[in-house]
Amino acid sequence: MKLIITDLENFNIPIEGEYKIISPKGSIHHCIGCFGCWVKTPGKCVIHDGYENTGIDMGKCSELILVSKCYYGSLSPFVKMVQDRAISYIHPDFVIRKGEMHHKRRYQNVISLSAHFYGEAITETEKETAREILEANADNYDGKVKAVHFYKCAEELEGITL
Repeated sequence: MKLIITDLENFNIPIEGEYKIISPKGSIHHCIGCFGCWVKTPGKCVIHDGYENTGIDMGKCSELILVSKCYYGSLSPFVKMVQDRAISYIHPDFVIRKGEMHHKRRYQNVISLSAHFYGEAITETEKETAREILEANADNYDGKVKAVHFYKCAEELEGITL
């Protein structure tokens, strides 16, 4: 399954295969760092606002696709909050990967990450930062980066298929 996290409220990009879309619907609460998703309700956020199953959804996906406006080389506030709320995807225990300490994977799936950034005048420095952040996310998820794309505006996304 493809899990698509987007800040676009009117998401109308064609998608091939099985998928789930997480988009702005109602208000999302910030992760409060309580670690309830690790110890009280493993895999599921304790905040019930409609976004509590994101970690579980990530455990079911083979591809995580982020569609976001580019903010200084990073994700939009909404997409970042969804990612923060998905910390339950990983386990609280640690392992060494690529010579660095990371959290263990909670689920057996290996996620392939893709990002589609849009925004006016995204600089080369911002593009490089975005690529580095996606690579760091892949390391944290024990996954791999599939692709990073940049578009001048959200309307350009209408010409792609996910």
